[in-house]
This record gives sequence, C-alpha cells and structure tokens, in this order.
Amino acid sequence: MITFAAGPSKVYDSLPTYLQEAYQEGILSANHRSGAFMQLYQETESLMRQKLHMPEDYKLIFTSSATENWEIISQSIVERASFHIYSGSFGKKWIELAKHIIPATDGQKIQANETVDIASLTISEEFDLIAITQNETSNASQVRMEYLEDIREKYPEKLIAVDTTSSMAGIELDFSLGDIWYASVQKCFGLPAGLGVLILSPRAIAQTERKGEKGRYNSLSFMLENARSYQTHYTPNVLGIYLLNRVLQDMQEIQHIDQNLRRRMSQLEDCVAKTKTLRLLVDNQQARSTTVLGVTGLEDTISQVKKAAEKEGMQLGSGYGPLKPISFRIANFPAITDAEMEKLIAFLSQY
Repeated sequence: MITFAAGPSKVYDSLPTYLQEAYQEGILSANHRSGAFMQLYQETESLMRQKLHMPEDYKLIFTSSATENWEIISQSIVERASFHIYSGSFGKKWIELAKHIIPATDGQKIQANETVDIASLTISEEFDLIAITQNETSNASQVRMEYLEDIREKYPEKLIAVDTTSSMAGIELDFSLGDIWYASVQKCFGLPAGLGVLILSPRAIAQTERKGEKGRYNSLSFMLENARSYQTHYTPNVLGIYLLNRVLQDMQEIQHIDQNLRRRMSQLEDCVAKTKTLRLLVDNQQARSTTVLGVTGLEDTISQVKKAAEKEGMQLGSGYGPLKPISFRIANFPAITDAEMEKLIAFLSQY
C-alpha cells in the first residue's frame, strides 16, 4: 500500500538499509555523552547547512516533536507575548497552548484561501515574537517566502518563529527570514515519527539567554548549554538522529527537491482541476501548499474515491477536523517517488 497521507507519511525506500547500518555501526548503543554521538550530532548539523542551507550561525536542537517546540518557544524565548498568524487547526492549537503559558498571547486568523495582508497587519509593541504557521497541514495552505520577507521588513525588531512541520526538507526555506524554525521528521524528511528539530538564530539564542528561564525538563537554556558540546540534556532518540543524518547524506540539495516537488504539484493540480467531480480545496494559488494538496467534493464522492484508491493500492489522507467528510489530502513529499505520483494522477484523472 502506497500512502499519500500527510503525516506520518511514506518513509524513504532506503530506510531498511539505514536501520541495518545503524545496528552494524553500534549507534543504537551509543551513549549521548560519547564521542560517537557528539560526532553524529555535529555531522547532522553540518549536513543541515549543506543540504537545507541552514545559515552557519544558526543552531540545531533536537526535540521530541514539532508540538514540543510550541511549549519551548513560549516558556523559554518569548519575553512579553507572541502574536500568531494562522489559518487552520494546527496554527490554532499552537496559539491556544501559547495562551496557557502567556495569557497575553494574541493573533490573527486568516482564511485558507487568503494571503497575509501585510499593509493592514498591525502588531503592537507588547508582542516581541511573531508566530507563523508557514504550511498548514490541516487545510493544505501555506505562507510563501515573499510574505515572510515582507513581515520581516515591517517588523525587524521582533523575533519570528515559523512552523514548517510539513514543508522543511521539501521546499527551500530562506532561514534568514525567521529566527526560530521547527519541524518533525515524519513528513518531508521521510522518516518515522519521534524526532523534532528546532533551529535557532543568534537573536533567538540571545533572547533565550536574556530571559534565563530554567528548571524545566525542556528549558531551552539547558538544551543550548548541552548543544554547544554536541550533546543533549536527556537521552535522545539516537536512532532517529542517525536516520536523519543518513537521509541528509543521500538527499539532493534542497533547491533540486523544491523544483521537483513544484513540478509534481503543478501536474497534480492540473489533474484535479480537469476532473468533473473533484476540485481544489484552496482556490488561491498564492495560498496553496506545495507539499500538501487538499481535494474537496461531495461527501459520497470523496468516500468513493478513497475506497477505490485503496483497492488500487493507494491510501489517501483523510480531511482534517470539519473538512474530513468532504475532502482528502495528498502528500507531495520527497520520499514519494515520481512513478508513485504518476500512478495517483492517472487514477484521479478518471473522476
């Protein structure tokens, strides 16, 4: 069964080889204070710079998941309050959790078909961090880099935190436009769930040190203290880090992956647009995701398409929340091969 679910999604076909190598190399028994682990951490950070173009002065931190990063950002980085720009369920969950930690948290919800209206965007001095859900998995929308650039230009004094859970390692991100970037590995990294990555700019690190929040299991100051020696403050998911390292070694540089995913998404969009019974969930191309496509239709039609796809050996991702009965989602992640995507396009063209 080929899964096109939006996460956890298909893992790379090379994963069995990576797992065998991890066992043979003894990494599964490596202590997180050992030289072998520190070398693995350092190499993985270096590969993030080489393959994803993470800036030289940004720091890579390992966490348990993208969701954990919501808590870390509010408790350890935000000094006054964060202002959230979001369009769907995951962005809503982020702001709700942030409000539990800092009640003064606020934000602006936009529709999935809308782009951020930079001219009318007003964020007061009481907010020192802007939180943006760059790729909203629940409704297949995204905030493109040009909008992040405009927000950075309008509010250069504020830190910017960016949720790229379903886009990092799939599209080319301009890390200079944000100070905090995070993701989980079960989407565009093509790996099993259980590992999160958090990327911090020097400004984010400086604010963390200035705030000085300590004493919690995942206090960022403690995590950074260990990370300077390429260690972690707790026993980490060593296997997950090893697999991330191997994926990064073997993957193309991000600009080539980005180009291929955009080409495939264009073909997929054209296919859905030409069908008689299906349509794109996000009409506005400027607001539509590159890595997750939402498809909508009548409830009976959506159910029929999903069942027929399974008979053909393909699993489509269900819609999320209130969209579940009238939509399905298709992951356009790098681990999905061109041949598998072509098979799906041929199948959908029947409708």
